[in-house]
Amino acid sequence: MSSIGTLYTVNGFPNGQRILAVAALAGLNIDIAQNYKHHEDNLKPEFRAKFASGKIPAFETTDGFTIFETSAITRYVASLAPNSGLLGNSPKETALVDQWSTFVENEAAAPNGLISYMLRGLVPYNKPIETHLIERRDKTYNTLNIHLQSNTYLVSERITVADVQLASILVPAAKTTFDAPTRAKYPHLTRHFITLINHPKIKPIVGEIQLIDKAVVYTAPAKPKKEEKPKEAPKPKAEKPKKEEVEEEDEDDDIPKEAPKPKNPLDLLPKSSFNLEDWKRKYSNLDTRGAEGSLQWFYENYDKEGFSIWRADFKYNEELTVTFKSSNQVGGFFNRLEESRKYLFGSMGVLGEPNNSIITGAFVTRGSDILATIQVAPDWESYDFRRIDPFNNASDKEFFEAALAWDLSVGGKTWADGKVFK
Repeated sequence: MSSIGTLYTVNGFPNGQRILAVAALAGLNIDIAQNYKHHEDNLKPEFRAKFASGKIPAFETTDGFTIFETSAITRYVASLAPNSGLLGNSPKETALVDQWSTFVENEAAAPNGLISYMLRGLVPYNKPIETHLIERRDKTYNTLNIHLQSNTYLVSERITVADVQLASILVPAAKTTFDAPTRAKYPHLTRHFITLINHPKIKPIVGEIQLIDKAVVYTAPAKPKKEEKPKEAPKPKAEKPKKEEVEEEDEDDDIPKEAPKPKNPLDLLPKSSFNLEDWKRKYSNLDTRGAEGSLQWFYENYDKEGFSIWRADFKYNEELTVTFKSSNQVGGFFNRLEESRKYLFGSMGVLGEPNNSIITGAFVTRGSDILATIQVAPDWESYDFRRIDPFNNASDKEFFEAALAWDLSVGGKTWADGKVFK
């Protein structure tokens, strides 16, 4: 069977699996892009020229038509097999497919995604928020369960893209929160899920799903234990000297001295002429751009030997939902960088709109390697860091200045919200 095009995705990505499952049900063949490196190839100009958002999944047909966004690709692929019924067999059925697809995306994918973020430490854990999300998710599960009690599938007696979408959302949940008690509580939803993932055309795509017995729960990172000071052995009682023989003693002799704290390796670097605290004050009190702005001060005082400038890009933009939650995620990341505050400055933003956004920004750090300051945050590996040179590279300068001025635009996405670490 000849291929209809090439899909850019990564192994095990549920959104990519959704498209491949719809293609399989439609009797269509799709190639997977070989040697594609995510967070590297999708940042290249040639990729952005085809797919403006730089997001995956992204699809290119054999005749050069390009499209991104999972739902759009799914509908396009399904439309190539009109007799499959994947988009419904009448205008009313098509409307119901859209109804359930939208409902599942907003009311099941969004809360499940944020719960997963908290469990993975990508956003700060908050018990009341988790409780609210679980209540919202369970309300959704209940709605679906009631509907599926008297319906084999969401729309008709045949699988549609809405059914595949629901299953693709529950695949990651089945590994974290869709546990045995939850499955027992919603038996008709569970029956639907088991039916879909074991369909002979879908199972080879999603693989064997091991259903969990108990849901994953949040475990706070262990606090480092303080070293206990060794107890001194009791001193033998000495015979009390005569009054005239008593000598004056140093009052501090019996007080154990604390070992000095080890210096941060960054403190051992040669003294720099660039004062990061002065820069932070300038950034806070002056306009960013302009002849008298903070950026002008920065360029005039920056020490290229003692500091370095970096671009940061969130690796999992395809999982982002509403922009204010993404901004809160950045805030949580900054909170976990507290230990490096005296060595680090950063400005990061959320660009785009709900369900179509990215997180990116710029950092100025002491030293030539950002790992020295950034790895104090447990979730630092969720970001790609690349050193940039605003002094000698025009595109780096444009990015750096726009990130600090909060007027950055990337791939057609404009600044929606942001945070500053200073």
